[in-house]
Amino acid sequence: MISFLIRHFIHDHENIEDETVRERYGRLTSIVGILANVFLFAGKFLTGILVNSVSIRADAINNLSDAGSSIISLVSFKLSSKPADKEHPYGHARYETIASMLVAVMILVLGLELVQGSWDKIVRPEAISFSAISVGMLSVSILVKFWMYSYNKKYANILSSSMLEATAADSISDVMATGAVLISTILSPLLHVQLDGYMGIVVACFIMKTGYDIIKDALDDLLGKAPDKEFVNALVHHISSYEGVLGIHDLMVHNYGPQRTFASVHVEVDGNKDVFESHDMIDNIERDVQRKFKISLVIHMDPINMDDELTNHLRSYVALVAAAIHPSLTVHDFRLVSGHTHTNLIFDVSVPYEVKQSNQDLFDALEKEVKKDHPEYFLVITFDRIMM
Repeated sequence: MISFLIRHFIHDHENIEDETVRERYGRLTSIVGILANVFLFAGKFLTGILVNSVSIRADAINNLSDAGSSIISLVSFKLSSKPADKEHPYGHARYETIASMLVAVMILVLGLELVQGSWDKIVRPEAISFSAISVGMLSVSILVKFWMYSYNKKYANILSSSMLEATAADSISDVMATGAVLISTILSPLLHVQLDGYMGIVVACFIMKTGYDIIKDALDDLLGKAPDKEFVNALVHHISSYEGVLGIHDLMVHNYGPQRTFASVHVEVDGNKDVFESHDMIDNIERDVQRKFKISLVIHMDPINMDDELTNHLRSYVALVAAAIHPSLTVHDFRLVSGHTHTNLIFDVSVPYEVKQSNQDLFDALEKEVKKDHPEYFLVITFDRIMM
C-alpha cells in the first residue's frame, strides 16, 4: 500500500537525495502513521472500556501518543528539508535527530504512567471479561503495527532517517507489547489469575526500553559518533587505490544528518613529483569520492622525500618499532633534520582510541627502543588520537 501511495503521490520518488522528495516521503509516512494510530486508539480504548482492561486502555493511549509522534515526524521532515543558510551552513538535517529525541521522551513518560496504572491494577485486581472483540481488536493491532514497522524500517534505511528509524523501533515495540496484552486477555480467564496488571508492567518495560534506545542513538548522532567501520574501510581503500597515493592518515568524518557528511584526510605523495600533477590527482580523488560516497572530502597533501636512502630506512625502522609497541600505531610525516650537535627524527604517530597508553608512555617506549640502536638520534613526536 505504501509503495502504491509513493508511486502515485511523490513525483520523482526515486530521487531520494533531493530534499523536497525526502520531505514528501516523510509527509506521506507520517500521515499514514497518524491515521493508523488514531484508528487503533479508538478501537482499543473502546474495547478496553467494554472488557474492563487497564492494559488494553493503556495500549490504546500508547497508540494515541504514537499519533503525536507521527505529527512530530511530519514537522521534523519539513524543518530538516530547509536548505543551508548563513546561520546554519551545514543545513538543518539534525532536526530529525532532535525530533526523534522528543518522541523518545514521550515514550518514556508513557511508560512511567503505565507502570503506575499497572501497579494499581496488581494491588486492586479486577476481573477481565473475555470476549472475541478484545482478542480480535488486539490481533488487528498487532498486524497493523507490524505493517507500520515494516514500511518505516524500509524507508528509514532508504532515506537514512533517524526519525523513521525511531518510528520503526516504536512500532515493533508495540507489536511485542500488544502481544503481551493479548496473552493476558486470553490466559487470565483460563487460569483464574488476573494477569492484566502484570502484563501492563511488561508493556511498560518494552515501551521504556524503546525510549531509552532512541535517546541513546539520538545522543550519539548529536555528539558525533564514529562512522561505520565498513564505510571507513571502503573510503580508505578507494583513496589508496590511486596511483601516486603513498599513504593516508588523520581521516576525520563529520555527519550533520542525511546527505550532510563531510570528511578530511591527509594524503602522502612523492615530494619530488610535479606539484601541479599531485594537486590534479587530489582534485580527482575529491570529485570521485563526492560522486561515489556522497560526501564532501577535503584532502591535505603531505609531500614526503622518497629519494633519500637514510630517511627511507629510518622511516621504515621507526614504523616497525611503533608497530612492535602496539600493532595499531602508524607513523607518518617523517622527516630527518641533521644538525652540528644532534639529529632529530621528527614524525607523527596516529594512535587509535583503542590504544589506552598515554602519549607520554608511548613516547617513552618509542624513545627507549630507538635509543638502543641509535643513541645519536632525538625524537620529536606529535601524537594524533584518531578513529582509525
